[in-house]
Amino acid sequence: MKTRLRIAGLLLFCSLGIAQALKVDDAVLRKSGTTTDAAPGSWLSYGKTQGETRYSPLKQIDTTNAGRLGLTWSYVVGAGGGNQEGTPLMWNNTLYGTTAWSVVYAVDARTGKEIWRWDPEINQTAVRSKICCGNVQRGLAIYNGLIIAPGIDGRLFALNALTGKPVWETRVAYSQDMYTITMAPRIAGGKVVIGVSGGDRPTRGYFDAYDAMTGRRAWRFYTVPGDPALGFENEAMRAAAKTWGGDFYKNGGGGAVWDGFAYDPEANLVYVGTGNAEPWVQKFRGAQNVDNLYTCAIVAVDLTTGLLKWHYQTVPNDNWDFDSVQQLMLLDLPINGRTRKVIMQASKNGFFHVLDRVTGQFISADPFVKVTWATGHDEKGRPIVNPQAYYDNDPIGVEIYPTGGGAHNWSPMSYNPNTKLVYIPASYRPFPYKATDELKPGSTGYVRPTGELRKLTGSIGPEAPPEIAGGLQAWDPVGRKLVWRGDGGGGIGGGSVTTAGNLVMHVANDGMFRVYSADKGVKLYEVQTGRTGMAPPITYEVDGKQYVAFMGGLGRAATVEGPTNAKVENAPLLFVLALDGREAFPKPVPAPAKPAPAAAPEQR
Repeated sequence: MKTRLRIAGLLLFCSLGIAQALKVDDAVLRKSGTTTDAAPGSWLSYGKTQGETRYSPLKQIDTTNAGRLGLTWSYVVGAGGGNQEGTPLMWNNTLYGTTAWSVVYAVDARTGKEIWRWDPEINQTAVRSKICCGNVQRGLAIYNGLIIAPGIDGRLFALNALTGKPVWETRVAYSQDMYTITMAPRIAGGKVVIGVSGGDRPTRGYFDAYDAMTGRRAWRFYTVPGDPALGFENEAMRAAAKTWGGDFYKNGGGGAVWDGFAYDPEANLVYVGTGNAEPWVQKFRGAQNVDNLYTCAIVAVDLTTGLLKWHYQTVPNDNWDFDSVQQLMLLDLPINGRTRKVIMQASKNGFFHVLDRVTGQFISADPFVKVTWATGHDEKGRPIVNPQAYYDNDPIGVEIYPTGGGAHNWSPMSYNPNTKLVYIPASYRPFPYKATDELKPGSTGYVRPTGELRKLTGSIGPEAPPEIAGGLQAWDPVGRKLVWRGDGGGGIGGGSVTTAGNLVMHVANDGMFRVYSADKGVKLYEVQTGRTGMAPPITYEVDGKQYVAFMGGLGRAATVEGPTNAKVENAPLLFVLALDGREAFPKPVPAPAKPAPAAAPEQR
C-alpha cells in the first residue's frame, strides 16, 4: 500500500508540474510528425513518429543556408567506455539523453545548462563481462511526465521528467543470465515495450510490455521456443518448436530483441525485429535445413494480448548472423495502382523488404547493396540461398556479401514524404566466415578465417566503388531502386534525419556530420566533430530557432581540447548545432596504433 501511495503521490506532483507544458499522451504521440502534430518542434520518441520515419516538418534550415551551420554549444555527458548510440528526446524546451552506462540527463535545449542528472549506478565490474557486444544505450521514452529509461543491467526505470526523481522501477532481465538491455523503449497505447539483448550468448530472446504509469508487466513474448518438455507458452511457440531440432534450447536459441520496433495504433499491432539464431552455424543447432522460428524475423503482436498475429522471416535457418532487428518503418505507399499500408526494413542481409503491415503479406525484397549469400526471393518472399554460402564444414572459409556487421545495422534510416526516398546508412564490404570444429560452451561456433578465402560466384545489387566502405543510400521504396549515394559512414554508428527543408542530415561513426539536399544528394555541409562512436541526429525548435543535436565519443583515455572545457579526457559530448554557431569543435582523437579489423562487430 505504501508503494502505491508513493507512486500516486509522485504522479500527482508530476501532473501538477507539467501543467504549463504539452502533456505527452497517446493522442499526442499518435499525431507526432503528422500534419496535425501539436508540437512539431519537439522530438517525443526514438523514431520521431510511431512509424519510425525520422522526418521533421521543420524547415528554417534548408538548402539555401545549411552551409552556415555551426556548433552552438556542447555538453559533456559523462563517462564513456562504449559508443554513444542514444537518440535524444526534446520536450518542454529540454533535451533528454542517456549514456552508454545508462546515466540519464536533462539539459536546457537552448543553452545546454544541466537541469538534472540521474545515475542508476550500474555495477560495471559485474555487468561488463555479461554484455554481448558493447555497453551501449539507444535511447529513452517519454509519457505523461515520465522519462522511461532502461538500465543495461536489465532494469527499467520511470523518472519524473521535471526532477529526475525515480517514480517506479521494474526488472526486465538479469545480467547474471547473460541478458542486457540496449534498445530504446517505445510507448504503444499506454504500454512500454522493451526487448532484451544477448544475441551472441546462450540466451532465449523475448520482449515485454509494461504499464507505463506503474511498471507492472502486461505480457511477455518469447521469440524462440524453450525446452519442449516444459510445455509451450502459446501456440506460436508450439509452432516454432517444429522448426528446431535436437537439444537446441540448451544453447538458448537466440532471437534477441535489441533494436527494431514500430507501432500501428489503428491495427493495434506492435512490430518487432528479432535477432540471429544461436549458435551461428546450423550444424551446432541440433538439426540442419530447418527454419528456426522466430529468429531473423519481423513479428507482429497484438498490443492487448501479446499474441502473435503474423511473422515474416527474412533469413530462415540463418548461418551468417543476419539479424532482422534493424529499424522498422511504417508508411502508406502507392504500389501497383493502390495504396498499401506497409512495413519496411533495410535488413542486415542486404535486402530492402516491403510487407503489408496488416496481414504480413510479402510485397517485395530488393538488394540495396551487393549481395552474394542469396540470389533473390520466391513469390512468397522466401530468400533463394546461394548453396555456396554454407560454410559448416568448409576447411578454408568463405567471403560473403554483405558484411557480417550488416549492410544496414542499427544506424537509423529516415523517410522524406516530399522526395519519397528512404535514406539508409549502409556498409558495402564483405565478411569472412568459417566454422569451428567443435562448439565450446558459450561460443557462437564461428571463427575468423585466415589466408585466402573461397569466393562466391554471382552477385546481385548495386556495387559501390571498391575504395568506398560505406555511405548514405537514397532508396526509392516504390521504384525499388537506388537514386543517389553519399560516400562515408556505414551501417553501424550515427544515422540520419530528414526535414521539410529538403535536407537529410547524416552522422557517421568516424565523427563526420554531413548535410545533403534530400532530392539530389548535393553535399551542402560537412564537419569533423572530433569524436568517434557516434549517435543518430535529431532536429528540434525552441523559441523559433531550429537546432540539430547528436552525441558522440567513446570516452577512452586520450586528452583532447574540448569546446566547453579547457581539457577533457575524450569525454562523450552532446553536440548542438544551429545557423551561425561559432563554437569550436574538439580536435579529432588520434587514430589507434593498430589497424581496425575488416569489419567491426555490431553493438547489440
